[in-house]
Amino acid sequence: MSQRETAKRRAPSGARKAQRSGSQSGRAWLRHHRAMLGDSALRLIRRPVATLLTLLAIAIALILPAGLWIALDSAKLLDAELDESATLTVYFTGDVDESRAMTLAGEIGDAQGVAGTRLVTAAEGLADFQQALGVDDALSQLDANPLPASVVVTPASTTPVAVAALSDRLETLAGVDEVRLDLAWLDRLQQLAEVGRRVALALALLFGLGVLLVVGNTVRLAVESRRQEIEVVTLIGATHAFVRRPFLYSGAWYGLGGGLLALGILSLGGNWLASPVAALAESYGAHFSLPGLGLGHSALLLVFSTILGWLGAWLAVGRHLADIKPR
Repeated sequence: MSQRETAKRRAPSGARKAQRSGSQSGRAWLRHHRAMLGDSALRLIRRPVATLLTLLAIAIALILPAGLWIALDSAKLLDAELDESATLTVYFTGDVDESRAMTLAGEIGDAQGVAGTRLVTAAEGLADFQQALGVDDALSQLDANPLPASVVVTPASTTPVAVAALSDRLETLAGVDEVRLDLAWLDRLQQLAEVGRRVALALALLFGLGVLLVVGNTVRLAVESRRQEIEVVTLIGATHAFVRRPFLYSGAWYGLGGGLLALGILSLGGNWLASPVAALAESYGAHFSLPGLGLGHSALLLVFSTILGWLGAWLAVGRHLADIKPR
């Protein structure tokens, strides 16, 4: 048998050995990840007081931006209600009768930028005025109704520029005497919403940095407490990735636990404030309840806190592993 044929027969055996070696390495890698995942959790459980204090610090750092997030969601709900009240009132001239008012209302409803209309006849306007002011007897003595017919217009877009443009177009229609709108509160609402978004982003970044510092300092102390152990495993050939792995899982556990604790505190705080907020809204004739984070936002908060914990641990371990030299 030639050497070439011998090499061909031996090649598959070597490939099989390499394949088995690669699969065994993958299984060992997964086993070590599972072991470090459980071991890091057990180490935190064995120090309940220190772990709880760290989780509280992380939760407090997460609560303020998350609470502002809820406040912005509440503002969005109020914004939706205010958008419904962002209407224009189109007053017709005194010579427009009811049939002509209905025709004009139809034309206004078909105009571009109009989402809906509601016709208020002169009689309905007088009745509403009497009910609001409680002057039924005085107005009943009038010979004629002094109020004109009007149309309440709901714009398709509630931005101040779009509402102003719509008002200018409606004023040019025949039979229209005046268009009333108030753009000041719309401008203020837009400005407050923008301020709220920027403050929420700034606080999220600031307190996210706080979580990084808390987890990084905690993991740094853990690295120092296991310094001799790290030196020993480094001497026998352990890589930095191998040494870093349990600390990364500890940071992730810290982040996840802090996020869960923050959700619990936010839920308790929301229940505590629900009754007075509802009573305050009811005193103004409105129905309002504080929204929660919801399932999607809660999951996002947990993912965000876990990533912050992992990143804080990675930064701390990477820095201190470079300083640890085997003796």
